[in-house]
Amino acid sequence: MSILRPKIMTTLKGYTREQFIKDFIAGIIVAIVALPLSIALGIASGVTPEKGIHTAIIAGFLISLLGGSRVQIGGPTGAFMVIVYGIVLEFGIEGLMIATVMAGVILILMGLFKMGGIIKFIPYPITRGFTTGIGLVIFTSQINDFLGMNLKNMPVDFIGKWLLIVRNFDAVDGNTVLVGLVSLGIMVFWPRISTKIPGALIAIVITSIGVKVLGLPVETIGDRFGEISSALPTFSFPKTDLTTVRMLLLPAFTIAILGAIESLLSAVVSDGMLGTRHRSNMELVAQGTANIASGLFGGIPATGAIARTVTNINNGGRTPVAGIVHALTLLVILIFFMPLAKLIPMTALAAVLFLVAYNMSALSEMVELFKSPKSDILILWVTFVLTVVVDLVKAIEVGMILSSLLFMKRMASTTDIKLITADAGEEDEEERHAMDGFPSTREIQVYQINGPLFFGAADRFIDVLGKVHQKARVILLRMRYVSNLDITAVLALKRFVGICEHRGIILLISGIQPQPLEVLKKTRLIELIGEDRIFSQMEEALAYANEVIKREHHG
Repeated sequence: MSILRPKIMTTLKGYTREQFIKDFIAGIIVAIVALPLSIALGIASGVTPEKGIHTAIIAGFLISLLGGSRVQIGGPTGAFMVIVYGIVLEFGIEGLMIATVMAGVILILMGLFKMGGIIKFIPYPITRGFTTGIGLVIFTSQINDFLGMNLKNMPVDFIGKWLLIVRNFDAVDGNTVLVGLVSLGIMVFWPRISTKIPGALIAIVITSIGVKVLGLPVETIGDRFGEISSALPTFSFPKTDLTTVRMLLLPAFTIAILGAIESLLSAVVSDGMLGTRHRSNMELVAQGTANIASGLFGGIPATGAIARTVTNINNGGRTPVAGIVHALTLLVILIFFMPLAKLIPMTALAAVLFLVAYNMSALSEMVELFKSPKSDILILWVTFVLTVVVDLVKAIEVGMILSSLLFMKRMASTTDIKLITADAGEEDEEERHAMDGFPSTREIQVYQINGPLFFGAADRFIDVLGKVHQKARVILLRMRYVSNLDITAVLALKRFVGICEHRGIILLISGIQPQPLEVLKKTRLIELIGEDRIFSQMEEALAYANEVIKREHHG
């Protein structure tokens, strides 16, 4: 059970005062980074600003306390924004609570069933496609606030949003755009001055003061949401029924998959920076626990945040204590300073999310992927387009199905079945001796199968072996390079055995590996072929074949 031990239990052994000071400072800096992001992501997800902070506090604390990574920082991220917004729109806050708790349960089950390593099998073009798509959707969702258009009842769909924006472009407010551009400018150029204090926080503070002092008619959080509560989140269990659970199962599963992907990817990145190893299954259990708690306290889905985790590492954080300090710092900010959030201009938050969208899109990586095989480019674009114009759930579904089909096609193309001629062994020192006894007649034909024999390659098996020469009396299938055999291939082989019996041809097999041999035994096909016709060496099989031909010639 050591694999399910929280990392804090091992990292605190030999913990020093010097490391605590580093973790403490790193935690405070990460909290400052997380503050504007949590507020912005809460609003963009369709909930109130404080919900984003509640999520960062509750989930961030539990992910650090129970997680399998020593430096993981948890909280709300842009990956969830699109799906969370859709759930809130259709099912309301209670529906979001149910979906978040369900996603947490799924994540815990994934961890308990040791599925931490399975996430790596999701192809990169899918993750790149939907994250870039989410980035574009986030960007589009913030244009209304950034330009101060004050459009109400924005359509849910991507194309509908853009049509409404274009038709109402004359509603753009100059003051709002100016404040938004100032925010963007500060965030872009501030890192040249300091990397310790995040540019997003500086942009929000400066624009908030500027709008208040100058009395600019720019919409703020207070204008839209009224007073911002500094009260602690309260526990409540959402009312639910079986119908709602069924309808939310797919969105909850998507939240769980996204959470697993992002948290484990973040853990891998941190491992690469520190030379450590995370416990993937424990991390999934922690992520699940954190999401259940977040949902029950009215928060939104959470996961490991790569940017905040890297910030933690760069500022000296080396144990989960830094993540706990980050959560407690946000708690202090919530209690004493949250009411001041009403002064933040909506356009400044939109600018923050513009930067989040840009970082998620990773346009340079998208360009690099165009050098990939055409099948990978197809998966990338299908996932990207479906994320943008349909929804994230369908994008992942279709992306995985398409990836699986293309993978099977690739695997099938690696399986090769060829006729071996008398001089086939000349280039293979190991086989030359076996081929010395190869007959020059067409009465014995040897077919070599290279690669796994599964349903994707079974048709090629029938096609090739169906072209056996009319004079053939013995067919030898050399299966030395067949690593796997599935039931479709077994049925194809059974059909071929029938063809051989019908034509009076003796079928031999040589060099069969353990897995295919076990399959032949379980399906009892070995009895149909005859155990005496299964040989470990090709030389033995050819000797048997020559004896058969000799008996027929002298019979």
